[in-house]
Amino acid sequence: LPPAEAEALVRALQDSELRDIGSQGWLRQHEYVEKLNMHGILSASVGQEQLLTELLVTHAKIPVLIGELISVEIWKHKIFPVLCRLEDFKPRSTFPIYVVLHHEASIINLLETVFFYKEICESAEDSILDLIDYCHRKLILLAARSTKAQAVTSAELCAEHLASPSSMQPDPVPPQELQKQAEMMEFEISLKALSVLRFITDQVDSLPLSALTRMLNTHNLPCLLVELVEHCPWSCWEAGKLKKFENGTWHVVPPEDQVKMTKLDGQVWLALLNLLLSPECQHKYRFDGFNKSQLLKLRAFLTDVLIDQLPNLVEMQRFLSYLAVTEPAPPKKDLILEQVPVIQDHILKKNSGKWEAIAKHQVKHAFSPTEEELKLQARRWAQTYSLDMMEALAPDKPRCRVCGVEAAKRCSRCRNEWYCTRACQVQHWQKHKPACNLMA
Repeated sequence: LPPAEAEALVRALQDSELRDIGSQGWLRQHEYVEKLNMHGILSASVGQEQLLTELLVTHAKIPVLIGELISVEIWKHKIFPVLCRLEDFKPRSTFPIYVVLHHEASIINLLETVFFYKEICESAEDSILDLIDYCHRKLILLAARSTKAQAVTSAELCAEHLASPSSMQPDPVPPQELQKQAEMMEFEISLKALSVLRFITDQVDSLPLSALTRMLNTHNLPCLLVELVEHCPWSCWEAGKLKKFENGTWHVVPPEDQVKMTKLDGQVWLALLNLLLSPECQHKYRFDGFNKSQLLKLRAFLTDVLIDQLPNLVEMQRFLSYLAVTEPAPPKKDLILEQVPVIQDHILKKNSGKWEAIAKHQVKHAFSPTEEELKLQARRWAQTYSLDMMEALAPDKPRCRVCGVEAAKRCSRCRNEWYCTRACQVQHWQKHKPACNLMA
């Protein structure tokens, strides 16, 4: 994006009401977030994300993004289930719902890109407490995932079932399918939240006192991170093969790479290093019997192979050896006034008892668009997601929609689907035709 356009998009970001989610004004804001998200990813890939960082700090938009993030999270848990139960909710297309579900993913991805910088963390001000609580909720979801549920989810939610701008089905979609989409997206969002939390722990020395207390004592994040090391929800065994979740998909890991640390493994270990080895954290954390026994479980995972990949873990190994033979002094009980997060409580109190009314309003005004409205929205999205931009973001070469092999041909009308041969394109035409008509 040109600097002037990036600044205009950042300036336009504003808080929105829960009732307005899915409206035309809200969709425009989602487009702004999406463009900034793509701009941030491309800028970070060439080491030039400083402009976006400066704009977000200068215009104080990090608290706005955190507020939007929590607003959509509440919508998913309070309104989305009510929406799916309504008798008159029979969407002809999953696209409008998908956009709302995707909004949370776009914001957390944008925050993951920029939270690497200390000034971004500081510019969050009091809303950092809400973001810490949000990340904690997502880590709880990760820790609760069983290996079996993980494998089933990855198998069930194949690309054919997921709604996307290129799969706007003309037939009504069952609510169960929408909930499956939300579940798969929730997993990926939780992994992004893990990265954001790790970046927050990088700044423990400059965080407000209440933020540190919240991470260490209110939520006991060190013990929660131990759970993630133990159960590793982004890897599972399926049919005798180890699979790991990376870059949005499950990959079979060859035997020679099974001991290799993934990016997600590294995020957990770095967060633990930040929370346990910082002098400030050690003075505040309660090393009681339970916490101590949980932390000492980490010693079994600190192998020579792991330490070779992340040498900083030598310090962790020494700390745990010291912890095993000593009784650390309990933290001082200072009388302090502790800040509490307010964004989630404010939204919940403001809309308490109105969930069904909001759901009915949104069914009528946001999630039952006419075919003409869908076409108009599809054109807007075609402008937002320029093909050159999408190809630059894609980690892999395009694959044939039918057989999955590498593809060189593209639908000449909508330019959205890829095929390896003319035969595959003809075979897929009946399925692709409704979406092609909307996008073309």
